[in-house]
Amino acid sequence: MPGGGAGKGAAVAGVVAGAGPVARSGGREAVRLGGAGGEETPRYAPEWLRSREGADAAARAREPLGALRARYAGRTGGPLVVHDLGCGTGSMGRWLAPRLPGAQHWILHDRDPALLRFAAMAAPRAAADGSPVTVETRRGDVARLTPEALTGASLVTASALLDVLTRAEAETLADACAGAGCPALLTLSVAGRVELTPADPLDTAVTEAFNAHQRRAGLLGPDAVTVAREAFAGRGATVRAHPSPWRLGPEEAALTERWLRGWVAAAVEQRPELRGPAERYLTARLAACAAGTLRVTVHHTDLLALPRPTGGPA
Repeated sequence: MPGGGAGKGAAVAGVVAGAGPVARSGGREAVRLGGAGGEETPRYAPEWLRSREGADAAARAREPLGALRARYAGRTGGPLVVHDLGCGTGSMGRWLAPRLPGAQHWILHDRDPALLRFAAMAAPRAAADGSPVTVETRRGDVARLTPEALTGASLVTASALLDVLTRAEAETLADACAGAGCPALLTLSVAGRVELTPADPLDTAVTEAFNAHQRRAGLLGPDAVTVAREAFAGRGATVRAHPSPWRLGPEEAALTERWLRGWVAAAVEQRPELRGPAERYLTARLAACAAGTLRVTVHHTDLLALPRPTGGPA
């Protein structure tokens, strides 16, 4: 593996905030759903959210769409009310709203007011059949969601959210959805598996260190799907899991580069002893990416949780 292409620390330091999760604010518990609260550090950098939108759209499982369309077929009594948790730039709405028929009202939740403004402005205006799509925003902490906040909800959605929750927060989410009797479509949770071609002896060590980093401070990381599946099933929901991997090749070189930098940086933050080997590893991986010879599969899982039928339409 070639080395020396970058100065000390240049390849891996200082990139986590631009390519993945950033630390949560210590004041998070004071912010409640829908409250104004104070300024907080965003969970994700906007540049990262924008750069991954195409890969997310290509990766999301299509099977849940059929189940949701069947559930809402023949529905009357107003628009579907969809709560998008941790909406970021609004990519979930841009993907899902045009794939569901019927009038829809999206309620976008996030802690970052700038992201909420962007998501609202960039939201789709028409459903699959041309019916109108309307939007409102709520600023607050989705980890403190309550059934009352979901009153009237037809669906709860989230993208890349479960893995940055704790077990207690995932159970709070399941409680809220069960209490409101609404389905949940939770997409693109990390699965803890990455495949790089060609392979490198350091792949496993970096993957393991990254996974440990994702579990820091009690966050679920790659355990998120298992924990959420058990939480929703324990509250009576039928839960279906579908693979939703990123498959990154030469056409996604810019995203692959950004992902690589964040992935390796998190691994080094977790295991500082990896820094020297990781510098050389990242230099080689970036060179392969630039040459168009690197292929990466980042495994994710989508969950669809359908509550126990109550005899009426959702």
